[in-house]
Amino acid sequence: MKNRLLKPLIEKLNPEPQFNEQSNALDIEQKEQDISNDLDKNLATFTSIFSVPKNMDVKVREFTIHSINKRAFIFFISTMVDITNIQESIVEPLLEAEQPSEKIPDIVSYPIETTVTNIGEITEFITSGGTILFVEGDSQCYAFQTTKIRGRGIEKSDNEVIVKGAKEAFNEKVIDNISLIRKKIKNENLIFEAQLITKRSKDSVFLAYEKDLVNDELLQTIKDKLSSLDVDRIIDLSILEQYLEERPRSLFPTILYTERPDRAASFIEEGHIVLLMENSPGSLILPATFWALFHSPEDHYLRTPYGNFIRILRVIALFVAVLTSSFYIAITNFHVGMIPPDLLMAMAGTRERVPFPSIIEVLMMEIAFELIREAGLRVPSPIGPTIGIVGALILGQAAVQANVISPIVIIVIALTGLSSFIISDVSMNFAIRISRFLFILVAGFLGVYAVIALFTAALFYLVSLKSFGTSYFAPMTPHFFSSKDLIIRHVPMKERFRPGYLKPKDMVKQRKG
Repeated sequence: MKNRLLKPLIEKLNPEPQFNEQSNALDIEQKEQDISNDLDKNLATFTSIFSVPKNMDVKVREFTIHSINKRAFIFFISTMVDITNIQESIVEPLLEAEQPSEKIPDIVSYPIETTVTNIGEITEFITSGGTILFVEGDSQCYAFQTTKIRGRGIEKSDNEVIVKGAKEAFNEKVIDNISLIRKKIKNENLIFEAQLITKRSKDSVFLAYEKDLVNDELLQTIKDKLSSLDVDRIIDLSILEQYLEERPRSLFPTILYTERPDRAASFIEEGHIVLLMENSPGSLILPATFWALFHSPEDHYLRTPYGNFIRILRVIALFVAVLTSSFYIAITNFHVGMIPPDLLMAMAGTRERVPFPSIIEVLMMEIAFELIREAGLRVPSPIGPTIGIVGALILGQAAVQANVISPIVIIVIALTGLSSFIISDVSMNFAIRISRFLFILVAGFLGVYAVIALFTAALFYLVSLKSFGTSYFAPMTPHFFSSKDLIIRHVPMKERFRPGYLKPKDMVKQRKG
C-alpha cells in the first residue's frame, strides 16, 4: 500500500532521463537478413560491418577455387584464430584441388562446423573466433571452428588455498573450465547448457547440472532469471552474481563463488546448478546457504576429527572476529563491574596516558588494520609482507610508545584481525569485517544491551534471506532432511543423503551396504 502511494510521487520527482540516441535500426534489420548469391555483395556487406581495412586484425582473403572455377573469400579475426590451421587445412586444399567435380566439404581437410545463411549468425560466429568461407553463387557459407585464444594455463587457486586435495583452479577459458569439471564427473547426465544473457556483447553463460538430479523447477527459475536480464554487457561472473542476487544491497552473500573445480563438481553432484562464463576464472553455485559459505573446500579432505577441529575453530573465530572489539568497548565503558579488580587496575594503568576514549582507540586501530590489509593485497606481491610487518609491528609499537593507543587494544585488534582471516569465502569475509564496525558503533552507545539487540536483529535478518527460494540457514532452519553436514561433519560413510531443500530427483547418494 505504502509503495503504491509513494511510487508515482517518486517517479514524478525523479523522471526517467531521455537521451537523443542514434538509432541502430538499420544495423539490426541488416543482421536479420540472409546472405546473397552475389559474392561481391557479400564481400561489401561484411567489410562494411567489420570496418575493413580500418579494423587491423580482421582479415579477408580472396582467391579462386580452380577445381570448380569459382571465386571465393574467407573472413576471420586474426587475433582469435589458429592461422596455421586455416592456411594448411582450408586455403591450400582449396587452391590446390584438381578434381573438377569436388564439393567444398570434400576439398578442405578442416572439419566444417556448420553452414550458415543469416548475416547476424555469421557475424556472431566470426566475433567468437570462427572462420567463414564464402563461395560465388552459393546461398550459404561454410563455418569453421578455428578459435585459438591465448590465455594463462591451469594454475593453483589464489583465494582458496588448501593443504590436502587437488590444486587445480579455473582459468579465463571456459573450455578449460568445462573440461576440468568433466574430468571430475564422468557421467553422461552432466549437462552444460549455454544461454545468451546480453544484447550487445553477446555474452553467454553455461549452466552445469546433472539432469537426473537437478530439480526442474529450480532450473527453470534460474533460466527465467537469466532470460530476464536486459543489459548490453556483463563481463564477469562477479558482476552477474550481483544481477542474480535477490538482495544485491545486502551485506551477506547468497551466491557462492568458487575458483575450485573440485568444489564445483561436488556441488553439482549434490543437485546444485553451477554457472560458468568465458573470461571468468571461477564459477557460481546456485543456490547457496550460509553453511556452504561457511565451510572450507578442505574440510572434506581432512580426516573427520581434524576437519571438525578446524570447523570448531572457525565458529569460535567467527564470534571473536565479530564481537570481541564491541565487547571490549561495552565492558570498559558501561559494565566495568564485570572486569576482575586486578585486570581492571592493569587496564586503567595502561590507559592512564591515552587521551582518547576506548571507542576512538578501537576505531582508529580497526581502520588502520583494514588499511594495512588492503594495501598488502594491492601492492606487488614481493612488497606485501613488508607492508604487513611495517604496519603491524612498527606502527603498532610506535602508537603504544606515543601513548596514542593502549597495549590491550593492540591485542584486541590483532585477535579480531587474525580471526577474520580464517573465513575463506571472500564475500563472507567482507560481511564479517563490516558487521564488526556496526557492533563497535552500537556498543559505544548502549553497551552490551545494544550488542545483544543488534545480534538478535542480525539473526532475524539472516533467517529472512533466501537464495533462489532456499532459506539461508537451511537445512537447519527450516529443517530439511540431509546428511547434517553443518557445524560438525560426520564420517563419509554416514553422509548418505543429498540436501533436502534442493528437492533433488535422487535423495540418496550412498546406500547401505
